[in-house]
Order: sequence, then C-alpha cells, then structure tokens
Amino acid sequence: MKRIVFAVTGSILLLIALVYCGDYLMVRFRIPHSHQPFGTVTVTPVYIIHEKNGKTEYDFKDPEDDPCVQSLFPHFGYPPCWYLRRHSEKRIEI
Repeated sequence: MKRIVFAVTGSILLLIALVYCGDYLMVRFRIPHSHQPFGTVTVTPVYIIHEKNGKTEYDFKDPEDDPCVQSLFPHFGYPPCWYLRRHSEKRIEI
C-alpha cells in the first residue's frame, strides 16, 4: 500500500513539474512565435484605511494597467493574466 501511495504522489509531483517547465519555456522562448507572452490588465487600486474609532474607510483610485504574463503560473515576477482578470481590485491596507 505504501508503494502505491508513493508512486502516485511521485507521479503527480513529476506531472506538476513538467507542466511548470513547459509553461516557463513557452513564455521564455515565445512558443509559438506568434504568441505574446506578456500583457496588461486594468486594475483598480483600493486603499482600505482602518481608523481609530473602529470604522473602515475605502478610497478608490483611478484604474491603472498592471503587467502580467500569459501563462498558467507566475513567471519573471509577474502574476498570470487570468488571475489578474479575476482579481481586478488591488487592495492596499493602511
């Protein structure tokens, strides 16, 4: 039983590593060549200000374009575009 669990766990980890490496290579070497690896998503910054009296103030700023990478995982310090599209508010707590 331990051998089966070890084999399944090892196979899953190997599959995740292969998907990550393939994703990185697609972004790094622009495979296919018509693929744009980077993009931008419009994000609205929201400042969340906690006041002394226990109230919370929300301050919305002008929307800004944030760079992102067209991949499944984050690469080169940029989040994936699919993640930024789903989280279009950047919350900043003060």
